[in-house]
Order: sequence, then structure tokens, then C-alpha cells
Amino acid sequence: MRSCGVLMHITSLPSPYGIGTFGEQAEKFIDWLIEAGQEYWQVLPIGPTGYGDSPYQSFSTFAGNPLLIDLDDLVRSGLLNQKICEEADYGADPSFVDYEKVSRSKMALLKLAFTKFEEDPGYLAFIKSEAFWLDDYALFMSLKEENNNFSWTEWQEGLRLRRPEALEAAAEKHEKDIGFWKFVQYTFYRQWDRLKSYANNNGIKIIGDIPIYVAPDSSDIWANTGLFEMDTEKRPKRVAGVPPDYFSATGQLWGNPLYDWDAMKADGYKWWIKRISKALKMYDIVRIDHFRAFDTYWAIPAGELTAINGKWEQGPGMDLWNAVKKEIGDAPIIAEDLGDIFDSVKVLLKESGFPGMRVLQFGFNPDSEDNDHLPHRYPRNSVCYTGTHDNSTVVGWYRSADKQSRAMCRKYLKPLPFEKINRTMIRELYKSETGLAVVPMQDILGLDDRARMNIPSTLGGNWKWRAEKKHFTEKNAAYMKDLAKTYYRIPAKNNGQ
Repeated sequence: MRSCGVLMHITSLPSPYGIGTFGEQAEKFIDWLIEAGQEYWQVLPIGPTGYGDSPYQSFSTFAGNPLLIDLDDLVRSGLLNQKICEEADYGADPSFVDYEKVSRSKMALLKLAFTKFEEDPGYLAFIKSEAFWLDDYALFMSLKEENNNFSWTEWQEGLRLRRPEALEAAAEKHEKDIGFWKFVQYTFYRQWDRLKSYANNNGIKIIGDIPIYVAPDSSDIWANTGLFEMDTEKRPKRVAGVPPDYFSATGQLWGNPLYDWDAMKADGYKWWIKRISKALKMYDIVRIDHFRAFDTYWAIPAGELTAINGKWEQGPGMDLWNAVKKEIGDAPIIAEDLGDIFDSVKVLLKESGFPGMRVLQFGFNPDSEDNDHLPHRYPRNSVCYTGTHDNSTVVGWYRSADKQSRAMCRKYLKPLPFEKINRTMIRELYKSETGLAVVPMQDILGLDDRARMNIPSTLGGNWKWRAEKKHFTEKNAAYMKDLAKTYYRIPAKNNGQ
């Protein structure tokens, strides 16, 4: 089946509170997607972010980001006052997120809301059903606050090594703080479930995103060190990244502790099965970032300053996915298979049956070489993009590309007279054989690299772009819907000519 969608992170939505949320503007964006003939909304990971604000470095793979909570909902519930919400400082520029100000103001408001919160049956059911991760996470966040937000690897020994007497004492000491963090997660998931239901009830499916690795400073690793390559002091032996590639001459040093795949296999991959199960409850489809590492992964000795001195190691391959399939059945997963792809990765992808990814920008190069990212090479079982969160926008790419790449692009795409490059690329993507064509909102709007979400291997200044209400026009929606109709990507019930 041919279909289409838009990549737009929730933080990038308009709102009066400095960052996109699960509130009114999220529902209005879903309405706009329907008008635009779309079937999918793809978001980036929605877990709580730490230093650098990256959604791919979260304090928990199961928890949700408190900054996405809709304050207006808490006002309607009587937990907050509208005036207090409006007067808080969220930053002055509506086109970019000021994470420091948003976080400071919003967390203070959530703590104020908690003082008025009374436990209800929904809350009690939530903390019971989610206890397998929530108890550790709530204690972890409470201890981070007590330790000036330092990484858990810097905590005093009893807590760092999770000695039972130290954990028991900490849980008793921080009972109120633990309650706050559980309230935040209850609020997050209640609002997310409502938003997802609104989307699904209106014919929009949500594509979620999970990083293959978890952040070094996370409750996941603190509570499950035996499943990772850690030494006796609970510090990483080796860390994740990728070798030198398109994005960086020294590779990418991510710093995430590597999985101990032998230990995970020994317990039947229970942690991964829980993770996939949770993600499939949250989303209609799950994109797994850096899927290639299930085949072979780049292992870098801890302490290295770049990713150059790593080496390839063997991942779990189909052994993991057979275990997942046995437990939860066929999972709707998109495999991010970009980068340095070996033949063995292609074999794994084929055996899994998951669709891989293609990025149109990667199709054009100075050597004018035919490659898998050119539309005539797109397999039907694939998800294809003009660009991703890690790429320049289409306009930004074209302006910065070398002369040969631009010439190849024009020759291949054959733009219509006066047609802007972003629309040429979107049209070509929709024409292709790919089953699902996804376009970042920035490319629909024709924005330059000031709207780029992320520059890999850089820290600071990323993940900040926000759309404004003026961007979601009927004209843009009509253009996208016409393309979807023309190339038979619109849901059948909406494809009246």
C-alpha cells in the first residue's frame, strides 16, 4: 500500500509555553495532516532529555519528557492557575526552544501542580502497571536532584552500586520526591494516550522512534548494569559510536555503554522484549535508530576522545528478533539502516522483513554515482525521506552542495519551470516505488538550515526549531493533498478526484 506522512517533532509545534506540547496545537496539527492527505505523523523520541537536549540521550527509555506536558490541561483540572502559567518565562523567540528557561519554568509549575494533586484510581493503576521501570526511574530522578544533577556514576558508593540498605534509606528519605516523579509520568502518559487516540480516531497513525542505545546517565543502566559492558565499579568498558562517515571524519563518539549481548541472551532478551512491547503500546509503528548494530556494531574503548580507534563486533542478529516475534508476534518496525552498511546488515534486514530507509539527499554526489538513495532504486518495502532530523533541510542542502552534486540533482529530477527545489524533491519522492514517503515539515515549508534540527557530532544549538501557526496554511495542505492524490498515496476513503 502506498502512503505518506510528515516528520515533525512535538517540541517543534507552536504553543504559548516555549515548546510544543500535547495540547491544542498538537490536535490542530493532526487536523492539518488530515487536510494534507497524510496518513502518518512521525515524531522523534519523546523521553526525558538531559545535557544537550537530545531526544536520543534520555534519562529513561520508558519514561516521557515532562516538558511535553500540556499546562492548559492542568489548568482545566484545577491543579494550576492560568495566570501563573502565562507569566512564567519560557524564552522570547517563538521560533526556537530555549530549553534552559522552558525547563526551569515548567518543572517549577509541575511541582506546584503536584501540591494540589490527589491520588485517583487511574494513578494507582498506572503506578502498579508501570512499576517495572517507574519505581527505579522515580528514585533515580530524585537522587539526581539531590546530587545536583550529576551522573549516577558520581554518586556515593552505596547508591552507585545499588546496595539494598542504601536504596531503602534513599526511598524513605525521598518518598515525596518519588511521588512527584510518578505524578509527572502519570500526567505525561494520560495526555499522550489522549493525543494518540485523537490521531487514530481521525485516521492518523503515529510513527515513534527509539534509539538502539540508552544514555549512560539513565535509570535503565543504573538499574540494570548486568545487561551492559560495565566494570566492577559500574563504569563502561566500551562505548558506542560509528566510524568515520558522511557526517564526521573522526566518526561519531556517542558514549553510550554497549549491551552485554551474552547476558541479554541468557535471560531471553527480557529487557528488549519489554522495551519493544512498551513502544508498540505508545506508537502505531516504531522506528529503531541505528538498526545496523543488531548485526555488527562499532565498539570504542571507554576514554577515547574520538571514534577512530573502535572495532566491529558481532551483534545478536535474528536471535533477538526471533525472541521478540515469539513473545509479541510480528512487530510493525522501521529499521534505520543508514550509514556504512555491510552485506550482512542487508541480509539481517531481509530476514527480519522490516522496511529499511532511504534519504533522497544522499542520492546526489560529486561523482554522479548511482546508489540506493536514488528513487529508481527504492524498494517497495521501504520508508523514504527527503531528509531526516540529522540532515540539512532540502533548501539548506542544495545551497551548500558542491557544483557537481547540484548539477546531478537538476539533471535527475528535472524541476518544473519556477519550481522550488524542496517541491521538486517531494514530488520525486511521492512518484517513487517506496511504500511510505515521509517529508520533514521544514521541507514542506521550504526552510533553510536555520530550521535544521540536528548536526551530528555537535553539542549545543540543536533540537531547537519550532514552527509557527502561520506555517500550517490551507495552501500548503492543499498542495500536499494534491500530490498524494496524483501519486496514489492518499488513504482510499479520501482519494476522491
